[in-house]
Amino acid sequence: MNRSELVAALADRAEVTRKDADAVLAAFAEVVGDVVAKGDEKVTIPGFLTFERTHRAARTARNPQTGEPIQIAAGYSVKVSAGSKLKEAAKGK
Repeated sequence: MNRSELVAALADRAEVTRKDADAVLAAFAEVVGDVVAKGDEKVTIPGFLTFERTHRAARTARNPQTGEPIQIAAGYSVKVSAGSKLKEAAKGK
C-alpha cells in the first residue's frame, strides 16, 4: 500500500475528505519525526506501534570489497516496535 492508497483508505474509514486525511497523515509523520529527533521520549500508540530514538555506539566494520577494517562513528537510529494488536493482526487473528 502506498501513501495515496493509505490516504484513500483513511478517508473512507473516517468518512472525511482525502485532503483532510492527507493533512492528518502528514501532521502525524511530522509530530513523530519531531519527537524522535529530540530523543528524550518515545511515541506510543497502545497496542499498535512504538517509535523511539536509539543510540548506536562507534564500531569497526569491514569494507566488503577490500576486506580492510573501517571505523563507523557513533550515531542515532530509530527503533519501531509492534504492539500486541498489530502482532495479532499479522498472525491473521
